Amino acid sequence: MSWGLQILPCLSLILLLWNQVPGLQGQEFRFGSCQVTGVVLPELWEAFWTMKNTVQTQDDITSVRLLKPQVLRNVSDAESCYLAHSLLKFYLNTVFKNYHSKIAKFKVLRSFSTLANNFIVIMSQLQPSKDNSMLPISESAHQRFLLFRRAFKQLDTEVALVKAFGEVDILLTWMQKFYHL
Repeated sequence: MSWGLQILPCLSLILLLWNQVPGLQGQEFRFGSCQVTGVVLPELWEAFWTMKNTVQTQDDITSVRLLKPQVLRNVSDAESCYLAHSLLKFYLNTVFKNYHSKIAKFKVLRSFSTLANNFIVIMSQLQPSKDNSMLPISESAHQRFLLFRRAFKQLDTEVALVKAFGEVDILLTWMQKFYHL
């Protein structure tokens, strides 16, 4: 029997286990009608906790919060897809992109990469509906996002980056509400 035919049963077993064992492939997030699979939430938390002390000790302004309760509280399932997409896109394009050089100095690049890569995976799978009937929902989510962005822009850029990065735990806590085992 050829080597390729001998390995085929092993590969089949690995694929079967991969699809059946919780935690191996990640679970799913359900942001309204948007579904995201393949993300392991505990890995995101572990990556954040590795960086937490380093990042949050730089946050000198404790009286300001970017991810205010008005942004994340009582978000409907329908709004959640739009809001998650907007927030993750902002974090990737603004916060992570501009904070990368600081992270390299702190020697927590691996954890930073874990967060950034998982945010990319989540955002790439979020497909907010373009349906006109969803316009009021998307507009409501957009207004929530604008509250966050306005608070970010009111701060000095460096301060805002530190503040936003330090609030990843708030974002993860909110996202966890949509995480299904």
